[in-house]
Amino acid sequence: MSAPLVIVGDCLRDVDVHGAVDRLCPDAPAPVLAAESRRERPGGAGLTALLAARSSSRPVRLVTALGEDAESLRALLVGVDVVAATAVGTTPTKTRMLAGDRVLLRVDAGGLGDVAVDRPVLDAIAGAGAVLVSDYGRGLTADPAVREALTAAATRVPLVWDPHPNGAPPVPGATLVTPNMSEARGYVSEVRGYSTEVRSRGFPHEPAALGEALREHWGVDAVAVTAGSRGAVLRGATGTSVTPAEPARGGDPCGAGDRFAATAAVALADGAALDDAVRAAVAAAADFVAAGGAGALDDMPDPTSTDTPVDVVAAARERGATVVATGGCFDLLHAGHARTLAAARRLAGQDGVLVVCLNSDASVRRLKGPDRPVVAEADRAEMLRALVAVDAVEVFDEDDPRTVLERLRPDVWVKGGDYATDELPETPLVRGWGGEVVAVPYHAGRSSTRLLARLEPEPVPTGGTS
Repeated sequence: MSAPLVIVGDCLRDVDVHGAVDRLCPDAPAPVLAAESRRERPGGAGLTALLAARSSSRPVRLVTALGEDAESLRALLVGVDVVAATAVGTTPTKTRMLAGDRVLLRVDAGGLGDVAVDRPVLDAIAGAGAVLVSDYGRGLTADPAVREALTAAATRVPLVWDPHPNGAPPVPGATLVTPNMSEARGYVSEVRGYSTEVRSRGFPHEPAALGEALREHWGVDAVAVTAGSRGAVLRGATGTSVTPAEPARGGDPCGAGDRFAATAAVALADGAALDDAVRAAVAAAADFVAAGGAGALDDMPDPTSTDTPVDVVAAARERGATVVATGGCFDLLHAGHARTLAAARRLAGQDGVLVVCLNSDASVRRLKGPDRPVVAEADRAEMLRALVAVDAVEVFDEDDPRTVLERLRPDVWVKGGDYATDELPETPLVRGWGGEVVAVPYHAGRSSTRLLARLEPEPVPTGGTS
């Protein structure tokens, strides 16, 4: 299984009270809300973690601080592994009173005292495959031990930082920082003063200038300044890119920043380039707002419970169909891969399923060297899923597929090539549950390694004359 995306930040509790207003209070010029429903959900980093879990099959772990109401918060974080530091008090709660989609009033209550950061919190950050800091200014990201762990993580894995005006600055080396325009202006004002000349330059010149100033000041790789309906401007070491947003009519912008940051972090965790991650984040945030924002969270699909490889296998088992699996790096797809997948698909039969177990980027590097893979795991998985023969793709980090096979338990494990199947390390495991390991004919002379060798430039002769 892929290393988790770890969300670090302050968890809040959001409550929406929906109703209708048809009169004013008799003793004050205030609307009377006839409450019709009450919806409760995680807020802050909790919402970010839930959004990440619902947009990726990668495990999501939330590192936060919880108080005396910890169990009720955990119950709301379905599909998220929670690692919590303990604190006195109760989770800060924001209650919005809404008439239709219009907010009439917000009531804030609760709060946490001193936080006791312990070893499980630091170990969770150290074990991340990628990190997203969702800072809501409540103090967790200012803790010295947490900052030390985040600084170390930024040297190893993608780290996205969604900042807060009252929060701590991003750690040096962060991959991407995602302030909105208002936040970026405030940060630059604190750093060097904010000139009216910069502001008068408009979009996209202003956010590009803000992003460059903050990138240099914080010592981070890139800054994406979000500008609501106008999209986002990404400023990195090599220049500026702009991603316009599709206009969203109506909707609720609550949680749009969390959706943006979560999508960018998931994309980077899966190997996407920075500009691709920002493009995906802009599109996801626009769709999120148009669908109703955080208030429509219950209507979002949950990929942790549907259409994952485990669910594809479970559905096949329920209808009595054959489950076939095959695996490999699939770095550069070629005719040999196509023949193996086609043969495996035929073994599954008309009603069966084929699951491809795909080596992660880290696994490929250990097996084939530091220059591989050429194609990142997110793109390799996307290409495989697009093939008619393939029903699901499961990425694994280990050097061999035994752990993922134990989870999927296929009826047939297919190897493409000249393998002595009885001698494979996974064979006893597969046969242990009644499965079988088979080799299928392969396309001799076709391999990603051979293709890459042919693409290498010819050496340039040195010395001598012709």
